[in-house]
Amino acid sequence: MSGPLPDADPERLDEFGEIARLFRPLTRGAAGAFELKDDAAVIPQRPGFDLVVTKDAIVEGVHFPQGEAPELVARKLARVNLSDLAAKGAEPFAAFLAVAWPAAFTARDRELFAMGLAADLEAYGVDLLGGDTVKTPGPFTCSLTAMGWVPAGRMVRRAGARPGDRLLVSGTIGDAGLGLAAVKGEIDDPDGRLTYRYRLPEPRLDLRETLRRHATAAADVSDGLVADARHVAEASGVGLLIDLDRLPLSGAAATWLEKQPDVAAALLRLGTGGDDYEVVCTMASGVRKPPGFTVIGEVREGEGVEVRAAGRPIDPGAGGWRHA
Repeated sequence: MSGPLPDADPERLDEFGEIARLFRPLTRGAAGAFELKDDAAVIPQRPGFDLVVTKDAIVEGVHFPQGEAPELVARKLARVNLSDLAAKGAEPFAAFLAVAWPAAFTARDRELFAMGLAADLEAYGVDLLGGDTVKTPGPFTCSLTAMGWVPAGRMVRRAGARPGDRLLVSGTIGDAGLGLAAVKGEIDDPDGRLTYRYRLPEPRLDLRETLRRHATAAADVSDGLVADARHVAEASGVGLLIDLDRLPLSGAAATWLEKQPDVAAALLRLGTGGDDYEVVCTMASGVRKPPGFTVIGEVREGEGVEVRAAGRPIDPGAGGWRHA
C-alpha cells in the first residue's frame, strides 16, 4: 500500500469504516474483491492451472512474543502462509484475512498492522479479497488464507518421496530458533541477524520452479527440520536418514555451535528449533543438486526416521514443535 491512509478519525470508525480505511487499499483493485463491500468474493479462473489454498493462524504468546510490534506480526503472518505456497511450487496471488483484535489494541495499533500487511502483500504481489475482523478478550490472534496458482497436476506434495532419493534442505537452518532465544535474552545476537530470521522469515518463493522441476516431495520448515522431514516420510510411506552434521549453518549459528559443550545436543537443537521457513525436499539421486540446497540425508525403504549427529545416532524426540 503506497501513500497515506484515507483521511478519517480512526477512533470514530465502526468495523465497516475501519475495514474500508485499513484494508480496502490492500485489494489493489482486484475485481473479485468488490472493494470489500460485499460479504463474499469471486476467485478468477486460470485455465491450465490448479488453485493451491493454505491457511495458518498465529497467536500472541505462542507464535510471536507478547507485545510484538503489530506491523511485524502482520508481516510474519503473510510470510508463514506464503512459505506454504512456496513449498508447493505455487505462485501466490490472493489472500483472505481474519483478525481478532485484543481489547487493549488502539486504532493506531490496528493501523500499523494494516500497514505491515500492506507492505508484504504488495511486495509479493498478493491481493486481499476479503476476511473478517472481530474483538477478543484473549490474546491477539490472526489468520490468513493464502492462494496460489500451479500448473495443473504439478503441485509438489509431501507424498512422493521414493527410496533412493536424497533429502535436501534450502538455505540455512537453526537461525530462527536461536533468534527466539535471543528475543528472550537467553543468547547474544550482536548484529540482530538471528532475531531478524525469527521475526521476518523469507518465504522461499524463488525456489518454486526448481521444486516443480526436480522435487519428488517437499514441505516448508515451520515446526522444525526433523519434524517436517518426518511429515514427508510419513506421507510418502518411507523411512529417512537425517545427518545433522551436514546441516547448512549461517555464520552466526556456526559461531554459537562452536561454543557448545555437547555438539550432538546443539545440532539437535538447531535441527528441531522451527520457524526457519526453508524448504525440506526429496530429489532423485540422479538429479544434479540445485544451487542453494544442501544434501542432508537419504530416503530409505520401510518407515521411521534415523537421526545422526556428531557421528552417532541420537534420539530426536518429537523433532520440533508439536501442535496440541
